[in-house]
Amino acid sequence: MKQFLWIIFSAGMVGAISSCGTEATTQSNQPSAVAVKATKVKSEHVTGLDQYPGTVVPLNEIQIRPQVSGYITKIFVEDGQQVSKGQALYEIDRSKYQAAYEQAKANLKSAQANLERVKKDLARYEILDQKEAIAKQQLDYAKTDILTAESQVASAEAQVKSAETDYNYSVIRAPFSGTIGISQVRLGAQVSPGQTLLNSLSSDDPVLVDFVINEKDIRRFSKMLKDENLADSTFTIKFDKNDVYSYPGKLTTMDRAVGRQSGTINLRVEFPNPEKELIAGMTVNLQVLNQDIGEQVTIPFKAVTEQMGEYFVYVIDEENTVHQQNVALGTKFGTDIVVRNGVKPGQQIVVEGIQKLREGAKVRTESAAAQVSN
Repeated sequence: MKQFLWIIFSAGMVGAISSCGTEATTQSNQPSAVAVKATKVKSEHVTGLDQYPGTVVPLNEIQIRPQVSGYITKIFVEDGQQVSKGQALYEIDRSKYQAAYEQAKANLKSAQANLERVKKDLARYEILDQKEAIAKQQLDYAKTDILTAESQVASAEAQVKSAETDYNYSVIRAPFSGTIGISQVRLGAQVSPGQTLLNSLSSDDPVLVDFVINEKDIRRFSKMLKDENLADSTFTIKFDKNDVYSYPGKLTTMDRAVGRQSGTINLRVEFPNPEKELIAGMTVNLQVLNQDIGEQVTIPFKAVTEQMGEYFVYVIDEENTVHQQNVALGTKFGTDIVVRNGVKPGQQIVVEGIQKLREGAKVRTESAAAQVSN
């Protein structure tokens, strides 16, 4: 009997131990909560700006080359000088062009005198013809002489215009107002028409800023181009952190086509430049106001993950479970970024420990703000 009771007791003990082991194993198989740092989505006042690299381009720019040959006899301007339209810049030896001009005018006077003479001859022959005192052939010759003399006058007039043009071209003048560059020739240099580069001239005010956008932004900028009520502050130039150009710009041009290889298109903004702060060729940061104006939903940028071109954050629910939420991002400023769609103010999101998470994971949160304060 004692032996039987001992067997029962032993079996009970084994059962109890087995039961405890099963419960412990079950508890150990449950995943532990992941320690993360979290913060709340907030709303704050934002002025959204997109930034593009731009290049300053003059409204007018030319290379100054001679249209006649000769030696440079005068240089009227200094390097880098401001010039006005029509102002003399260079002079090429004018002596031969002046002589040719005077000769052409003398030839014209001679041709005109000859025309007057044959006209008088014709008048006399016509009177004689009425009296039948001259041969018809003589009258015909006189009429032919008139036509010849008229053509000689026309030719002489053309020669005068050509010689006058060359004479005028021997002084090279500014075709528009602007800034002259560094002279490429000196006094006495021999120049050839259309070949020798004398200098360059570019206009100063206004100037243009060229920049490039992706084709996905074309509709947005196309609307700006047509919007007559667009805010004056839409386009600005930023030189440095706290250095913004004094004058806003105006979008004036969008190129005719998207680049087939680049997938981009060129745009042009016009800026006033009364103080000549913008110089042709400068690289500037062009700022463009976007839709993120006023009160906007913002989150720390480090809370965002990217997957296949889409952006996500981990949102923590009331049971400390995380869910991956797709978000549409806006303007990035400092360490934060605007969220245009996907989360709301007050929601809690993970900012650190993201790499350890998966959908539906349990988390143990610690405020990111508290960490900073500690």
